[in-house]
Amino acid sequence: MDAEQFQRIAKALADPRRVEILEHIAKQAEVGCRRLCGCFPVRQATISHHLKELASAGLVESRRDGQFVYYRTRPAVLQAYMDELRQRMRVPAEPLAERARAAARKSAGNRRG
Repeated sequence: MDAEQFQRIAKALADPRRVEILEHIAKQAEVGCRRLCGCFPVRQATISHHLKELASAGLVESRRDGQFVYYRTRPAVLQAYMDELRQRMRVPAEPLAERARAAARKSAGNRRG
């Protein structure tokens, strides 16, 4: 992932409303812009702006069907962003919580033996 896309994604995810919209889209295979407008207490223009930012970041893609536009998430892009963030922050791929559980199991096994 190049630095420019990483920054666009970070900016897109920094807005709580955009994260809500992305979550809403992710819960469905595809969702129309008109339906999204009914789910949030903001104007259609505001939803369109947020969708444009999410699309610019590569987090969603759109499909036009006549006058209607439908959106779906791009999980591979979000995964690539998380991988890049983990690498930049030098966080191991194995979640810290899982490492803690494994250490606890090992410690408990040593006490029994």
